[in-house]
Amino acid sequence: MLAIRLQRVGRKGYPVYRLAVQEAQRHPSSGRVVAYVGSYNPHTKEANVQVEAVQKYLNNGAQPTPRVVKLLKAAGVSLPKWVKEPTADKKKDVKNLEKLRKNQPKEEITEEAPVVEETASEDTSTEAAQE
Repeated sequence: MLAIRLQRVGRKGYPVYRLAVQEAQRHPSSGRVVAYVGSYNPHTKEANVQVEAVQKYLNNGAQPTPRVVKLLKAAGVSLPKWVKEPTADKKKDVKNLEKLRKNQPKEEITEEAPVVEETASEDTSTEAAQE
């Protein structure tokens, strides 16, 4: 079975990806590549996709990864009905939710701050008396 996936190329710290059609059981960096059908630069968000070639492989049963599905939809490729579209409502599970600070009971403030208005009025009256 074939897979359409991203294959990382580029220098250290600056990845650029190729859209590669490969055997699904092989690793993206070492598996035999059937064809390169595009590229993606995540820094500039630029994706170059060969629409006709991708369409041919999709019609023959190549499985795209979730990230590739997003890139193909943005490029205007019509996806078959069996392709699962990625969901955007992923939420990470939080361990020990009750221990989070925002879930702790609020502490009430019982002490009130003393009023400082009297000292300010005395300062202005002493300045007026000195002049």
